[in-house]
Amino acid sequence: MAKTLLVTGSSGLIGSEVCSYFARELGYAVHGLDNNQRAVFFGTPGDTRWNQRRLEGELRGFRHHELDIRDRAGVLDLVCSLRPSVIVHTAAQPSHDRAAAIPFDDFDTNAAGTLNVLEAARQACPESPFVHMSTNKVYGDAPNRIALRELSTRWDFADPAYAEGIPETFTIDQSTHSLFGASKLAADVLAQEYGRYFGMPTCCLRGGCLTGPNHSGVELHGFLSYLVRCNLEGREYKIMGYKGKQVRDNIHSLDVARFIAAFVGAPRAGEVYNLGGGKANSVSIIEAFKIAESLTGKPQVFSLGEKNRIGDHICYYSDLRKIRNHFPSWNITQSLTDTMRQIVDACRGRPSV
Repeated sequence: MAKTLLVTGSSGLIGSEVCSYFARELGYAVHGLDNNQRAVFFGTPGDTRWNQRRLEGELRGFRHHELDIRDRAGVLDLVCSLRPSVIVHTAAQPSHDRAAAIPFDDFDTNAAGTLNVLEAARQACPESPFVHMSTNKVYGDAPNRIALRELSTRWDFADPAYAEGIPETFTIDQSTHSLFGASKLAADVLAQEYGRYFGMPTCCLRGGCLTGPNHSGVELHGFLSYLVRCNLEGREYKIMGYKGKQVRDNIHSLDVARFIAAFVGAPRAGEVYNLGGGKANSVSIIEAFKIAESLTGKPQVFSLGEKNRIGDHICYYSDLRKIRNHFPSWNITQSLTDTMRQIVDACRGRPSV
């Protein structure tokens, strides 16, 4: 009997990559839960129906379920009927900025929606690995307290204790998170608690910038995808503070899917991992402009604002040592430049919005 995977947010970047990887590489029967809520949050540019159609066309036996994770009874019915071997929860309201305008939608989706999926799993398949896609925003703006040094094109940590990046032991308390960060932190702690209290094999993946060619990037979410589309279309990219030198580590969705597969193969209860590209795949906005220009041959049009986003990180990249210690066979396989090249090719192949 084929192993069964349930992915929430299956039409999104990470959800769709996980669906494809587990179906093609691991032979899972894949069920996707999605209701294109990203188009509601972000309008037409955020629409992910194209990705749903791609999965339905490319993955044999893929089954789409049109369902909102806020529908508690619907989620419970689906999970009880499937009793999946693995659950990967990627559905979310993903925008730091958008959350302030829709606080109830944000919290009901990110926190209550996660509780709905966790409790359904506890009732139907408590032995099945449960992977929750969390975010580095659970740390709030606390990383900004680390001593920094300003270089010509980026900020970087001056404290040698953070030479490898932010570890999982970093504080999540007494900082400004944004409402998005707060709702995701609630979900993060819930996923940990279902692992620790109920003994379920859960983990939280605190992602940095998750990216790849299947991202429907918009101004409020999807850094590299949106930046590349701006470059190709000659649109102005608006930098929000920090001189455009703010740094993020970027990880390709394929490497995220590969790590999830590694965790499913050797699950632990209530674990937390900072899953990003690490220092090697870190980049500032103005550095990303240069890479995009080298790949497209087009100049990047941008404006530089002095006001930063509330709770935004000046410098953030993930310390990957815990992940590599627990799962030594996993590593980053997609470089930053290769990832951006794939995004350029994908954006050229999709219509403008």
